[in-house]
Amino acid sequence: MKLPIDTTRITFIAASAPEPVVDFETKAAKVDESGQPVYGVQVVALSEGGAEVISVKVSGELKGITQGSALKLMDLTAQSWAMGDRSGIAFRANRIEPAGTARSAS
Repeated sequence: MKLPIDTTRITFIAASAPEPVVDFETKAAKVDESGQPVYGVQVVALSEGGAEVISVKVSGELKGITQGSALKLMDLTAQSWAMGDRSGIAFRANRIEPAGTARSAS
């Protein structure tokens, strides 16, 4: 089950530039069901309770996103996964775009 995440109280900052997601077995770049390339972005999610680094996948080209960019994530969802003795949470967004300039710590 995909769980929607309310992003209105979360600030997102790119921890890395987007990178194409590659298939573990074939090493080919992954595409979604419509043929769009799938990208992964390491994102720092800041909220009142602290910060977390998450990996978010999105389909389509990501322009203007570099390390340190403030981001806007649309339709972010979380889905649990398990493979053998490993498990985790996968994050996916319908769209990621720059939100302006990230603030630097003073």
